[in-house]
Amino acid sequence: MMAVARRVLYSIAMLFAVSVLSFAVLELAPGDFFGDLQADARVTPETVDGLRAQYGLTQSPVVRYWQWLQSFVRGDLGFSLAHRAPVSSVIWVRAANTLLLTVPAMLLTWCLALPLGIWMAQRRNGWIDRICGSVTSTLVAMPDLLVALLLLLLASRTGLFPTGGMRSAGADDPGFVAGVRDFVAHAFLPLCALVATTLPSIVRHVRAGVIEAAQAPAVQAARGHGIARSRITLRYVLPLAANPLVSLAGLSIATLLSASLLIEVVMSWPGLGPLLVDALLAKDVHVVLSASMLASALLVVGNLAADLTLYALDPRIRV
Repeated sequence: MMAVARRVLYSIAMLFAVSVLSFAVLELAPGDFFGDLQADARVTPETVDGLRAQYGLTQSPVVRYWQWLQSFVRGDLGFSLAHRAPVSSVIWVRAANTLLLTVPAMLLTWCLALPLGIWMAQRRNGWIDRICGSVTSTLVAMPDLLVALLLLLLASRTGLFPTGGMRSAGADDPGFVAGVRDFVAHAFLPLCALVATTLPSIVRHVRAGVIEAAQAPAVQAARGHGIARSRITLRYVLPLAANPLVSLAGLSIATLLSASLLIEVVMSWPGLGPLLVDALLAKDVHVVLSASMLASALLVVGNLAADLTLYALDPRIRV
């Protein structure tokens, strides 16, 4: 239990460090939310100074960060100057839209990576393994932006799928079945882009883990007793390869989130990505801090869940 408590405290310290770093980067950037008003000749400098004082921007950075941190601990994410609304009313809808992409992408990626990686490992150095290895190497080398743009180009040329947004324009109340069909059509491209950017590296790690586990003495002894290959894979190889794969599952959340934020911007998916970009451009500090903290919290929780799973599966980790 002490190890679990240490991991929880470490996660809290990491979130605190992320908030400090995010706030410091925003403070180092020139200007603030009301900086664009100074270029408008109709707005006097006194008006701009009054707005800054009204929203507390004239206070020192330390005071403003401390006030935000206190409100954040109480569950108040602050006020969005760009949206003229509490941050919580803006960010939770966008976070839900991001999860609608990332959770299915995570499940689909691992459902494909495990059998494909095992299949490649069992045909090591064969022509199937070499072809699949070449394809995965090519996809790993391709930037996420290029993958998203190629899928958008394919969709625009064929017209098979919508190229942006989450729902069709004018479809206010299409009915449940038609609404689900419309949502799936819009989510298909960004979901494919997420899977295409995260699947290749995970497949390669699964293949390497299975090959390493297959060389263990216990697996060699089982193979010498004439046990069927499928039973050896399920009974011996996968449990031995579980540790690195569980750790990889936690780390893959970071890759999935970073890819999701970029793909959402490129494909106009109304998630955290476009919200974060708009908030950064407008220097909407509370939105940037809350979005960064939420993305970091998802990453920390994923890694913590992976560590706890390892703690439960492997007695050596407990020692």
